[in-house]
Amino acid sequence: MKSAAQDADNVDAVKLTCFASSYAVALGLEVWHQLRPRPVLRLLSILFGAAGLLAQTIFLAVARPALAGQYGWMLFLSWILAIFYLYGTIHHARIAWAIFVLPLVLGLVGLAWAFTPTAAAKGTDDNIWGPVHGVLLLMATVGLCVGFLASLMYLVQAHRLRAKTLPGHGMKLLSLERLEAMHRRAVNLAFPLLTVGLLIGAVMLFNDFDRLEGWRDLRVLSAAGLWLVFALLLVVRYGYQLRGRPVAILTIVTFVLMLGCVALPHLSSDKARTANPPGGVP
Repeated sequence: MKSAAQDADNVDAVKLTCFASSYAVALGLEVWHQLRPRPVLRLLSILFGAAGLLAQTIFLAVARPALAGQYGWMLFLSWILAIFYLYGTIHHARIAWAIFVLPLVLGLVGLAWAFTPTAAAKGTDDNIWGPVHGVLLLMATVGLCVGFLASLMYLVQAHRLRAKTLPGHGMKLLSLERLEAMHRRAVNLAFPLLTVGLLIGAVMLFNDFDRLEGWRDLRVLSAAGLWLVFALLLVVRYGYQLRGRPVAILTIVTFVLMLGCVALPHLSSDKARTANPPGGVP
């Protein structure tokens, strides 16, 4: 017989599927529009995307998952990027914005579904530094996601220009100059937020040193590695004045490392729960 907690998790999974399906339909209509441009397809795509965003907003307002767990983290991050998608699609009406943003939104919702919400992820944190740490890292991650998307668009647009694609053919994207400006603003905002967020997280983590496995703890190493790679990205861009493809590739690598860092606390918490009996330190 299923417990009440399992039933609640199943209901949450169904709700996630509902707004994820709306985003998936919106993406499918956008791909169709790119292949056979029709204004009605773009309109329907926007309507389905807006419906998914509304459903996700209501779900977050009711469920209120905490940023302490990957479940809530992924849902809030995907929600912010869904807003970014809808605004960009309406504002840049002729640009294939959704083709790049919606797959990332769907991927994050899928990761949220993969990370089963725990009691801690659904609860509240009495320590003010926990929410501050979470919000800072969330906003830094949003900036890195925008930089990642700008890098993908840049690589695609640069390839199109090298291939001498005829004007009016294929996907319409922002110019390389505008994509570089978008990338620059995103990473310039994300790095200081990431730095402060990691410093707060380090203080909180070392105050609970029993949960660490020393300096070789994967959470410590991954966070330090992420910061160093991000710092390298800024050094390459501003110190060596490199632009274009190398910066875009390094941004994508930094984004992948960020996803790995987000996953590690889940793995560590599972390991801790195995080592401790129910009711012990998670």
